[in-house]
Amino acid sequence: MIGATLARPLQAGTAAVGEFIDEFFAERLERAARHGDDYVRLWESARDGAAGGKRIRPELVLAAHAAYAGSSTTEAVRLAAAFELLHTAFLMHDDVIDHDLVRRGAPNVAGRFALESIDRGLPADWAHEYGEASAILAGDLLISGALRVVAELEAPRAVRRAVLEIVDECVFLAAAGEHADVRHAVRHAGDAPGERDILAMIENKTASYSFSAPLQAGAMLGGASAASVARLGEIGRHLGVAFQLRDDVLGVYGSVEVTGKSALSDLREGKETLLIAYAREHPDWAQAAAGFGTPELDDAEAARLRSAIESSGARERVERLIDERCAAAVDAITGSDLPQGLHEALTLTARACVERAR
Repeated sequence: MIGATLARPLQAGTAAVGEFIDEFFAERLERAARHGDDYVRLWESARDGAAGGKRIRPELVLAAHAAYAGSSTTEAVRLAAAFELLHTAFLMHDDVIDHDLVRRGAPNVAGRFALESIDRGLPADWAHEYGEASAILAGDLLISGALRVVAELEAPRAVRRAVLEIVDECVFLAAAGEHADVRHAVRHAGDAPGERDILAMIENKTASYSFSAPLQAGAMLGGASAASVARLGEIGRHLGVAFQLRDDVLGVYGSVEVTGKSALSDLREGKETLLIAYAREHPDWAQAAAGFGTPELDDAEAARLRSAIESSGARERVERLIDERCAAAVDAITGSDLPQGLHEALTLTARACVERAR
């Protein structure tokens, strides 16, 4: 899912969100104790997986809510925390899909249970299967918990139902985007995804739950009109696509010292991004493509791939599309009746999507 952080201007403050999440896990751990040590460890690993993120989504919720309600409320904090729980769940499931055992420099849920099982003398294959099953269950539990938090918001019934529909739809779309991403990765020869496929996947997998839904849900809870909520969905969609496209460029051309991510990993994985879709349209790609998607890809082969992407014009086209999406977001912001503070913050966020280096 989002692998780099946005140097974002939204600074609504998420200390209260962190406190709520701590309380959420404390209550679950107390309940889990009645079901044995392994279940406690599952919840502990889920709790640890929720720690250390930048919490972009909660900030968007709180900023949108405060813009319409005048200040943050306990219910806005609960809603913001629900989005962070969803994000954590999606990361856990994403790691299983990618067979990753590490997240943020430490063993993830799957990694922790696999390593513990190996230490107990279990075969590696069984240990990894148990680890991935544990991560799937942990993610399921957090999705369920997030939906319960939203369902229990103290708000007028119509508002609570509208917020729940926004959250439900973003989960629905994120799954559609993830499923498409996996399909792209296991494509048959000659069946590579094109621009339309990849942009649709990004809008569903990233833009919906990371930008559109947090803005819409926070605004809806704060009393925004249906027109404003719809406009925030449009703005969030453009911001989310620009964010992910920038992430994809950094995944190939970024500096590991700045991004914290190797510029080889996406190429070794064979990640189907718009850079690759555009590059395939040019003869230069065919001459360099042999190493794409091979775990043994070395620096020299990666350099040839980057050169082919450059010479094909793919990077320039993606950079132009990032600019266009950010401009579309700014146009949507400018043509809206958003409160001034939110108007300014989202405009700065759009610019940050273009300029960020990590």
